[in-house]
Amino acid sequence: MPLKAKDAATVRHAFARELRTLPAQLRRSLTYDQEPEMREHRLFTKHTKMRVYFAHPHSPWERGTNENTNGLLRQFFPKGTRFTQLSCAEIKRVHVMFNDRPRKILNWHSPAHAFHHLLR
Repeated sequence: MPLKAKDAATVRHAFARELRTLPAQLRRSLTYDQEPEMREHRLFTKHTKMRVYFAHPHSPWERGTNENTNGLLRQFFPKGTRFTQLSCAEIKRVHVMFNDRPRKILNWHSPAHAFHHLLR
């Protein structure tokens, strides 16, 4: 679901809502970059019991899988894409495609496969 705004409170609530859908063993920590949207990280931790870590400024290698995924997503959604003008179905189509895409870091399994394997 697209965010209605990018302010800290909206992002905090959205992260908490989405992360509640994960099993407890997968909700231990979150690593974020140095953006103002996470300035309510202490409240987030208080309400979710998840620790928040921050990557160092200008150190994208500390979140390598995230940076790689962002680059791949730009093939479908170039920088400046207005997500409010896209249908939920189009976003979901790309979401499913990415979760079914094998990744070297996962020993050529898809994220969906790795996720289901963790839950067993």
